[in-house]
Amino acid sequence: MKVFRFLRRQPPRSIHSPQAPNADAKQSFYQTYQALSSAPVETLWQTLINLADLASWHPLIESTNAPRGLMAKPGLIYRVFPRWLPIPIRIFIERVSPHELISVRLFPVPGLEERVVYRLDSTVWGTRISYSISLRGWLSPVAWSVLRPFASRMAAAIARAAEEATTTALPSQKPSPEVW
Repeated sequence: MKVFRFLRRQPPRSIHSPQAPNADAKQSFYQTYQALSSAPVETLWQTLINLADLASWHPLIESTNAPRGLMAKPGLIYRVFPRWLPIPIRIFIERVSPHELISVRLFPVPGLEERVVYRLDSTVWGTRISYSISLRGWLSPVAWSVLRPFASRMAAAIARAAEEATTTALPSQKPSPEVW
């Protein structure tokens, strides 16, 4: 009861639907987080589309049923198993623009729909990773209160995983003997 009153007094950053005064209207929450990475776009892209390796960098996912080597493509549906909820979550790959964007929809429980967009932009300072999350449904205030701390770290987690992959992929350079 106390949590419910807190959410009503100070809702998270939200954009309510146009029917917000209506009691039956769905609430929606939208937030974008960004991080800058020194890893190349190709490495970041491989980190994002490798569905079998998702659990290695995603702070909320324990495992997935995607087979090794399966890459994200539009229309693909698979399941992930979260760390904090004992039920599998269906994920639908909505849109893929190579080396630029991947959009997915998650359907964790009835009454909640989550849309996540990962966007990669090459800049002078490195590669910018944008992680946008959108929640819809009557359970979105409760879900947002749980997901907010993890969502704020998501872009940085992707950057860290790609940078680690870059450093482990580079062979150690041995000093070459000098010839006079």
